[in-house]
Amino acid sequence: MVTDAGDPIPRFPDGFLWGVSTSAHQIEGAVDAREPSVWDVFTAEPGRVKDGSTAAVACDHYHRYREDVALLARLGVDAYRFSVSWPRVNSPGGLDFYDRLVDELCAAGIRPVPTLFHWDLPVRLDWLDRDTAQRFAEYTALVADRLGDRVTQWITLNEPAEHTLLGHALGAHAPGRRLLFDALPVAHHQLLAHGLAVRALRAAGAADIGIANSHGPTWPASTAPEDLAAADFYDVLLNRLFADPLLLGQYPQGIGELLPGDVDADLKVIAEPVDWYGVNYYAPTRVGAPQDTESKFGGLTIPAELPFSVREIEGRPMTDFGWPVVPEGLTELLTAFRDRYGDRLPPVVITENGCSYEGIDDQERIAYLDGHIRALHRAVEAGVDVRGYFVWSLLDNFEWAEGYARRFGLVHVDYDTQERTPKTSYGWFQELLRAQR
Repeated sequence: MVTDAGDPIPRFPDGFLWGVSTSAHQIEGAVDAREPSVWDVFTAEPGRVKDGSTAAVACDHYHRYREDVALLARLGVDAYRFSVSWPRVNSPGGLDFYDRLVDELCAAGIRPVPTLFHWDLPVRLDWLDRDTAQRFAEYTALVADRLGDRVTQWITLNEPAEHTLLGHALGAHAPGRRLLFDALPVAHHQLLAHGLAVRALRAAGAADIGIANSHGPTWPASTAPEDLAAADFYDVLLNRLFADPLLLGQYPQGIGELLPGDVDADLKVIAEPVDWYGVNYYAPTRVGAPQDTESKFGGLTIPAELPFSVREIEGRPMTDFGWPVVPEGLTELLTAFRDRYGDRLPPVVITENGCSYEGIDDQERIAYLDGHIRALHRAVEAGVDVRGYFVWSLLDNFEWAEGYARRFGLVHVDYDTQERTPKTSYGWFQELLRAQR
């Protein structure tokens, strides 16, 4: 694989896992074949989704999964990260779909890597309720019992930080609550659910378990004490609040006393050892002291009453989502994690990395992926034990509160006809995978 500069992308270690990712609510459709999720309720409320759309059909993957697995096989990936819909599993015949999907993947020689929770909570449950963690463990055991004879690698949760912040603190995602710091129990209960799910998977014989946490470097807006303090606070909320309990068995200073229940006992469950640590990386965040007015970042509004504000990262190209393109941030993040957590950090897998751009001849996406894969290799050269990389995403899809306005896929989807068209980036990634063999 050669870039415009003529330099081949370095080879990764033997056995490195290459894959692509999706999630159930964003691609499956077929809402009549499952019970409702919090996202169904959220998208039905006027004004919640920018283009007024829903995921009722999305990419119709529920009916077209064979076509999509054929795209995966043609692409040449080792693994496919998808999510299992908890509301679908709760419905008659719901697990049958995942049986068929896993069988199709195995027949194609592609490793199935299911995520057990990717934000589509059944409407009758609530992460403010501690009991939801136990319900998640029971659901995990059910899925593992059905699929565990073919699935060897598991992911418990996807991005509990974003689900807490966007869904429960700021109200930008389902279930649409604006609790600010009263959303902290949601974070704790998701982490507890993770630990209980790890135990359930171990009991079912699983030996390859991880989590997909979103992380990014936090850059202070300046060296002023107030900006440094605000950046440190933000870093605790978005990074350490979700990594420290898992990897160190403790919350950052000052957090534990804000959480419900017997936190010390819960931390013993939360810190159940995982076999690898999943990182979703998109961009750093530049953070400063609070301002008198709300701040904006990538379509997200940060209220003025929070003790920090998000500032623009200048001098960088932007994706169509308004996110800065900073490949070296991935190297910075991974080496910082290695330095912070030492031998408590298990092998790392990049479970998501990608960008939103329009067009089928998507040269910007190629440049983005090229830069980030090189940055990942620099982390490997620096001694970080990285075992895999998953592109987000295989398909254009329903992009949560953005609706269908953002396209992250290697494959273009015409939502009127459901026709799939591989983009130029699909061919580029296909060639990269061949060169890495």
